Amino acid sequence: MRLSVAERREELLRAAIGQIEARGVAAVRIADVAAALGVSNALVLYHFSTKEKLVAAAFAYAAEGDLAHLRKLLGRRTSALRRLRAAVRWYAPTGQAKGWRLWIEGWAVSLREPALRDLTRDLDKQWKAAITEVIAEGVAAEEFVCADPAGTALRLTALLDGLAVQLTSYPGAVPRSRAQEWVDGALARELGLDRKALTERER
Repeated sequence: MRLSVAERREELLRAAIGQIEARGVAAVRIADVAAALGVSNALVLYHFSTKEKLVAAAFAYAAEGDLAHLRKLLGRRTSALRRLRAAVRWYAPTGQAKGWRLWIEGWAVSLREPALRDLTRDLDKQWKAAITEVIAEGVAAEEFVCADPAGTALRLTALLDGLAVQLTSYPGAVPRSRAQEWVDGALARELGLDRKALTERER
């Protein structure tokens, strides 16, 4: 069956993400993406005229997918605490979120590529804004106490990002169970709860 332009573009972006995760941004080639799908280099270049444009579009596509899932978790009809912990557990490197290798690659390349730096910065701002909003909702509903929702969002995401680098780049350096304990402990402290209360209030 012949794919539409939008379907073909999405197929190419998914293939590019897979190749970036497997090979790294520096090593991946247009030919690798084409070979993964059994299509010609010319077809890839028809949709994305350069490797740089393909890479930037692939990161944007991955970012949009992650943000859509985050908003779905935070938009559930339940307590702010349950929504927040669901989001943190999904985002944490011990959770179900995929693609940490992709984002570590993106952070590294963004140091040299202004377009990608703008993209990753925008993604970071949107993540922090979404987390800040649900924390503020929990404070307003008196579910927990937090004097600085924006600061808490920054500290939580910084911890999660740092643990992701450790677990992805240095397998075995930090046991996954220990990393999850640190995440739960940090969340409880930020919200003025003890670990037991954090679990009990989720129910």
